[in-house]
Amino acid sequence: MDENLIACARIVERGDPVRFAAVMAAPVKVRAKLFPIYAFNVEVARAPWVTQEPMIAEMRLQWWRDVLEEIRSGALVRRHEVAVPLAHVLDAAGADRLDALTCARRWDIARDPFEDEADFRDYLRATSGGLLLTAARALGDAPPEPVMQAGFAMGVANWLMAVPELERAGRKPLVDGRAKAVQALAREAQAALRKARRITLPKAVRPAMLALWQTDAILAQAARDPGLVANGALLPPPLRTRLSLTARAATGRW
Repeated sequence: MDENLIACARIVERGDPVRFAAVMAAPVKVRAKLFPIYAFNVEVARAPWVTQEPMIAEMRLQWWRDVLEEIRSGALVRRHEVAVPLAHVLDAAGADRLDALTCARRWDIARDPFEDEADFRDYLRATSGGLLLTAARALGDAPPEPVMQAGFAMGVANWLMAVPELERAGRKPLVDGRAKAVQALAREAQAALRKARRITLPKAVRPAMLALWQTDAILAQAARDPGLVANGALLPPPLRTRLSLTARAATGRW
């Protein structure tokens, strides 16, 4: 990999170790496509949190939207360690999806809660779902519906893990934080994942789905004991999940 791709890999390793492990478990030939997409996500996800000034956070997000517009339009892309390799793996549709992801991240800047359950689910679909579909489409002809369903499930799992930190930051991450509602959300995500897995995905796109390697275990814990969410105790045992990732990479099952 060239210097830009190595920089992307390091960004993902530091900022998103779960996806980093998933990419490293994937075939070498696809890593150059996945690392720029996930590095972009790290940069956008942290943009609202590196400053207390909403205007500066908005400017950071707009900078990335401008990068995506350059890619979408076929214009010369600004020199940047993530933007340059990203331009090599995104088509116009991928740029549109990541633009929607970037717009959704404005919620992270504001202190307002989600308007309702539909607003919350739209956020997860735009962020986690849109990211997974972009990664899968970079590898091959991925059917949108099952990939978006899987992305929603992964988004729920990741969101439930982040609830305590979001609350400490003054956010209201859940529309309904009662135990029964959290349990219902986890079970909804499990059902979405089961439905997604009924569709056989092309072999070429399956490495992108390795990003879900912790999702099952997290959702199972939340469904069984929703109180773990408030305690920040949802992270699966590392040994078990590492073995799961190895097995999934070897078999192609996700």
